[in-house]
Amino acid sequence: MQKVNYFKHGFGTTAKFLTALKTKPEEFWIRRGEKMALKLFKDMSVRVPAYRDFLKKQGVKSALIKNIKDFQQIPTIDKANYLRQYDLPDLCWDGKFSSENWDISSTSGSTGEPYYFPRNDFQNEYYALTAELYLRNNFLIQKRKTLYVNCFALGVWIGGLFTYEAIKTVVRRGNYAMSLINPGLNKTEILKSIKKLAPYFDQIILAGYPPFIKDVIDDGQVAGLNWSEYNMKFIFSAEAFSEKFRDYIYKATGEHNVYLDSLNHYGTVDQGTLAHETPLAILLRRQALKDESLRSHIFPLSVDRLPTLGQYCPEMFYFEEEKSSLLCSSFSGLPLVRYNLNDQGGIITSKNINEFLSKDYGGIKKLSSREGVAGLVWNLPFVYVYERQDLSVSFCGANIYPEHIRSVVQHPDFSESLSGKFSLLVKHNENQDPYLEINFEFKKGATIFSSEDFSKQLSDRITDHLLKNNSEYRSVYLDQKQEKARPVLVFWEYESAQFFKSGGKHKWVVK
Repeated sequence: MQKVNYFKHGFGTTAKFLTALKTKPEEFWIRRGEKMALKLFKDMSVRVPAYRDFLKKQGVKSALIKNIKDFQQIPTIDKANYLRQYDLPDLCWDGKFSSENWDISSTSGSTGEPYYFPRNDFQNEYYALTAELYLRNNFLIQKRKTLYVNCFALGVWIGGLFTYEAIKTVVRRGNYAMSLINPGLNKTEILKSIKKLAPYFDQIILAGYPPFIKDVIDDGQVAGLNWSEYNMKFIFSAEAFSEKFRDYIYKATGEHNVYLDSLNHYGTVDQGTLAHETPLAILLRRQALKDESLRSHIFPLSVDRLPTLGQYCPEMFYFEEEKSSLLCSSFSGLPLVRYNLNDQGGIITSKNINEFLSKDYGGIKKLSSREGVAGLVWNLPFVYVYERQDLSVSFCGANIYPEHIRSVVQHPDFSESLSGKFSLLVKHNENQDPYLEINFEFKKGATIFSSEDFSKQLSDRITDHLLKNNSEYRSVYLDQKQEKARPVLVFWEYESAQFFKSGGKHKWVVK
């Protein structure tokens, strides 16, 4: 099986690789990415039966693809036109599936029938390398005794077992003083293990889905845990979150370095961990919230929505932007070239951002120095990704996204009582008029009440925020429905089965 091994490319150790990320220019990494993408295409066109057939049907002659400009003209593939059109063996290198050794993960099936993605030790090594780089860079695992608490779902989904394999590899390879416990989605076991084990470690890394980790923090407070006694760090994945969410987690768990003590991944079961937040990415994201001109420059697709922003290594995952969609090429379990992730977003270079920042901020170097992260800046390009179109409800033609509601719910006026989880749906009244319903979950132990003042205050705040930040909703409100466009709020007890059943990823949108 074709492999790309970093440790044979002149860097030697992970520590030296980390140094290279800070010292080699961005163009160096982009050129390596282009070389990888072209090689991947050439190898797939010969060794992957399904891709050979796909190119033949598309009239593409692989011999004519000689440079990156040629590469950018190759037809894209996705689940519909490629993965679901061929048998699994034909999608593998040399048509081999059952004779290989795989870890197999499944998609959630939330947008259709689940699809099973195989991966081997090569993909686990990729994630392990990525994890080791940021664990050294942000969390200094080479100096601190660390307990890594893996709170991702265990089972057929990629998060839990992929994380387990990667962290085990990191520990073995680097001989770090780091221990791993895997309670998965068992909140009781998570809290018990932290309470019992935390005194033996310098820091605790809590890794999991953002809303689930918030539940753990909130439940811990109810159970009497004083989070500030522990040196808590956080690794998130699978969902976007706001900077208010990050601030809430920090406030609940003690003093933190806002740029170093948490990060969010951008990953998919299709290809693995594609990118992640770096100190510079978090700095730019938070700065963009305060500077609309910066926000519109980095995130030109929409100034009303704040996407996840991460950096990526092009030689591992080569991104392209095409018609506001993200394409990615990688030597994943099923090799995929110019694969349409069906994620709305884009890419932007560090060079581009630096040139924009030079006028008002003195460039990346000066801004990062001011915020104390200059020595942690990686010379890599950025990718940004919005929540998917299918993670919204359409209300009278206006797309309503969970992120607009989250930013209101996370305000202290409401976060004292509400867990932060909610479910959006559109219903119809007896006259068949549509209305927007938002179901909210109370925190564990919170007093359940039906205060009209609380409900009205929350409804007013949501409506005002949507009017200010969602032009489609503003049009619906002003031109069509006026007060009828206000959301109808419903409140539920903690972990109520209808919308907030414990276990798995929460459904922010119900259709």
